[in-house]
Amino acid sequence: MTNLKFAVAVAVLAITTTSNATDFKPAVVFDMGGKFDKSFNQGVYRGAEKFKEESGIKYRSFEVTNETQREQAIRKMAQRGSDPVLGIGFAQGPAVEKVSNEFPKTRFAIIDMVVDKPNVQSIVFKEQEGSFLVGMLAAMASKSAKVGFVGGMDIPLIRRFACGYEQGAKYSNPKIEVLQNMTGSTPSAWNDPSRGGELTKSQFDRGVDVVFAAAGGTGVGVYQAAKDAGKLAIGVDSNQNHLHPGTMLTSMVKRVDIAAYNVFKSAKEGTFKAGIKSLGLAEDGVGWALDENNKDLITDEMKKAVDQAKADIIAGKIKVHDYMSDNSCKY
Repeated sequence: MTNLKFAVAVAVLAITTTSNATDFKPAVVFDMGGKFDKSFNQGVYRGAEKFKEESGIKYRSFEVTNETQREQAIRKMAQRGSDPVLGIGFAQGPAVEKVSNEFPKTRFAIIDMVVDKPNVQSIVFKEQEGSFLVGMLAAMASKSAKVGFVGGMDIPLIRRFACGYEQGAKYSNPKIEVLQNMTGSTPSAWNDPSRGGELTKSQFDRGVDVVFAAAGGTGVGVYQAAKDAGKLAIGVDSNQNHLHPGTMLTSMVKRVDIAAYNVFKSAKEGTFKAGIKSLGLAEDGVGWALDENNKDLITDEMKKAVDQAKADIIAGKIKVHDYMSDNSCKY
């Protein structure tokens, strides 16, 4: 009789677990450039996939291809019972804000934007801190004392990358020159490899020998131009060192994969909290990538200098300017 009761209890537990897994329906709305942009969106995709593999729970997804789809996609996910709904990128902020009002019992999250609502978790990063470190590496690797930056859409967030990069480069070499270009002023700037390549070639013609791209899918063109010219490039968001080993000096890693994974995992476990999460070097939210693809390009001296700067930033000894705090690059 005891064995029978135990068997029934196990069966009930199995049914309950299956039911809970079935009821939990997370969703992610990728932004322009798509989930295979080899950069920002793809980092989120990896995090969502990790959650799926570990939990066995599938998630719904949608890839935005034009601006009008953002609000529609987020609302559709909520209407279908998805919870949490994760929006990717600052541009989805207005849509998340509006739809979260319409569905107050649904949990939402957004990466790279703050939406101050009681059912929204906002995840932002201190991109300037990671950019400072790769700026140092660029300056130390440069033989011409000229380094470049190619941004995607010209917005304060990307200026934050550029400013941190410039500050880091000049921290390492006060005499270094930093050339900057933005790809455009519309969302198409995130997915224009040809234009990225053109801007990079122009910088090379002016003496640049290391270029950092913070441009989403546009960066693919930047890296190809660097490879073709025998120069060095720096990736962004995801670890892009593998794209062109020997060309990629490093990548400024922004752990959007961990952010996405944690949104889904915490929601499933009941520990999801609304509010703002700001992730920098201290939280391992940003950093730089060192692996088998670029280890020959990073000397012990370079690594030691960057490791020390990282420690000093965390300790508050080095203050990295945040462009978005006053829309300037004064440091």
